[in-house]
Order: sequence, then C-alpha cells, then structure tokens
Amino acid sequence: MSAQDLAVARQFLEALVSAVRSGDRDGLYPLLDSDVEWQTPQRSVRGLGELQNEPHWPWGMPRPTFNVDFEEKETVDLGDGRVVTDVREIYRMKETGDFAYARERQIELTISGEKISRYEMRFTGS
Repeated sequence: MSAQDLAVARQFLEALVSAVRSGDRDGLYPLLDSDVEWQTPQRSVRGLGELQNEPHWPWGMPRPTFNVDFEEKETVDLGDGRVVTDVREIYRMKETGDFAYARERQIELTISGEKISRYEMRFTGS
C-alpha cells in the first residue's frame, strides 16, 4: 500500500467523520480535487463547485435525531491510487444514546496528486 495514498485517505476519512458528526463540511473541501467525482447511491456530482453548491449534500447523512459512530473494518490498497475501506455506521438516538440501527458502507477513494479525485460510497450488507 502506498504510504502516501494511505495517509491522504486517512486524513480524508477523518475529515469525513468530522463532517458527518458536526454537519460542517468545510474541512473536506481542501482535500478534494477541483474536478472531484462524488458518487453515492442517491446522487452523483462532478466538480468541487457543484459539490459545494449542492443543497441536498451530504446524502446519506444521519437525521438530526441521531448521533453516528463509525467502525472502520478493513482498508485495502487496490493500486493506482485507489483505496477502499469498509465501514460500519452505528446510529444512536441523540436524546438517549440508545442504539437505533447500523449500516454497512464501502467507500472507495481515488487519490491523485495528494487529493481525492473520486469518492464513491456504496451500501453493503445490512
């Protein structure tokens, strides 16, 4: 695994977790290529400007009634600047902390010039 690609992926994933928890996505933008491809099962967007101006972003983020925790299960180097990680999202009720539900996700990143040039999130498992 390229140490540089892994470092970029880890920095981005940490910023993504922070954005999910806080709702503030500004920390993600410096890590993204200006022509980034952002793909989720709900939508696809191309370009940092389009992503920043998307009124429904971030798709798949928890509703305000939930807190979310993340368990990174496995990270794999696919080569050529591509890194994939499997993540379990655990949703808890904001008021009580009680377990609500969990979801499995897979995030594939393409890294180019120390920036994320492609993000794809897939639903996996439950």
